[in-house]
Amino acid sequence: MTRESWHTRLGFILAAVGSAVGLGNVWRFPWMTAENGGSAFLVVYLGIVLLVGVPGLLAEFVIGRRSQRNPAGALYRLSSGSKSWRAVGLFGVVTALVLLSFYSVVGGWILRYFLASFTGSYFGSPGAYFGSIDFGVQAVGFHVGFLALTALVVVGGVRDGIEKATKVMMPAIVVLLVALAAWAVTRPGAGAGLSFYLDFDAAYLRANFFDVLGAAAGQALFTLSLGVGTMITYASYLGDDNNLVFDGSAIAVLNTGVGVLAGLVVFPLLFATFGELTGPAATGGGPGALFVSLAGAFSQVPLGQPLAVLFFGVIVLAALSSSISMLEIPVAYLVDEHGVERRSATLGLAGLVLVTGSANALRPSLFTFVSGTLVNLMLTAGLTGFLVFVGWVLGADALSEYSSGAGSRVQSLGPAWLWSVRTVLPLFLVATLAVNLLALAGISPAALVGALVG
Repeated sequence: MTRESWHTRLGFILAAVGSAVGLGNVWRFPWMTAENGGSAFLVVYLGIVLLVGVPGLLAEFVIGRRSQRNPAGALYRLSSGSKSWRAVGLFGVVTALVLLSFYSVVGGWILRYFLASFTGSYFGSPGAYFGSIDFGVQAVGFHVGFLALTALVVVGGVRDGIEKATKVMMPAIVVLLVALAAWAVTRPGAGAGLSFYLDFDAAYLRANFFDVLGAAAGQALFTLSLGVGTMITYASYLGDDNNLVFDGSAIAVLNTGVGVLAGLVVFPLLFATFGELTGPAATGGGPGALFVSLAGAFSQVPLGQPLAVLFFGVIVLAALSSSISMLEIPVAYLVDEHGVERRSATLGLAGLVLVTGSANALRPSLFTFVSGTLVNLMLTAGLTGFLVFVGWVLGADALSEYSSGAGSRVQSLGPAWLWSVRTVLPLFLVATLAVNLLALAGISPAALVGALVG
């Protein structure tokens, strides 16, 4: 069976950016920013993207291009047949299915809001509307509809499905967000939202450092699609002439830019409408905060209905671009390792996610656990495993793959990159994992550190 490849370099970059630019940017990013001090969270998040995200992207690229396989097959092949390393790769495949199980539920919410925006049916009582559609049988129906759209693209394959779709979706997302941001920042009262979002709050960061760190690290990995094997899978369709450093940097910059743009839409609009940040506080926080707050905002501004159609249309495209990559990971595993035909693999896995996603759509407590705690833990553990593999198993071979297709200046940075992948980044991720586990156990990391030092 001939393995597929990207038709163009731009197609790969847009597909990878599409994987990263999704609900993590326009749903989870504003929500996490609002609940973690605004500008304080933004500064830590940007630092983690630069110092951890870009090197982590390169590590996954190295594994994927060198192996030409999915995460499980890649680690198995490059470790000369180690079943233990194959299990680490398979963990990434499972993580992708877990992600898609809650992601498609949120995708269903967005699809519902997009359709409802044409009539403005949620304008009258935004909170009650979300409460009536967030979980239950209707949520299952829209989850299935969103999943069907995802599977339709993945069945088309790498070139004819994923690449063609993202070449249309990504430019559309950026153009629409720029237009919305340009409008939002001109609203009366938007300055307070920009201040909350962009003026660095050192006092908040000092008082809540560990909470902000754990949230920012989880958000950075989620929004860059790290730790799940997406970038391994996408890079496995690359040729040797690609400059991995340039591609990884471009993807990180574009992804982060879209996230920042989303904040420039959300926060000025919220403050201009309500006079203060009432989203999480007024709606009880959590995954519904963005929907309820923005629905209320659109109901109070001129041309609110067409703007709502535009905004939720952008989010539908962003959500699809990421869900496509999540489904592609296990599909690539079945195609590569078991010779399953792409159509059969896609439909079978979509059927599995239909069941697991329906469970999340019916049980709010399960959804909250999966979308927050479980995903953060799995992504952090997954990326740690990939980095250890690149640094200590591939070693010199990883450096050779890093340098392939790169200029001399980029190649000179290779030893520093490999050293960070071997030591600094895994230690940081292990510490982040510990912070998240302590929080899960109800133990304050700051209090524990204070007790140990004292």
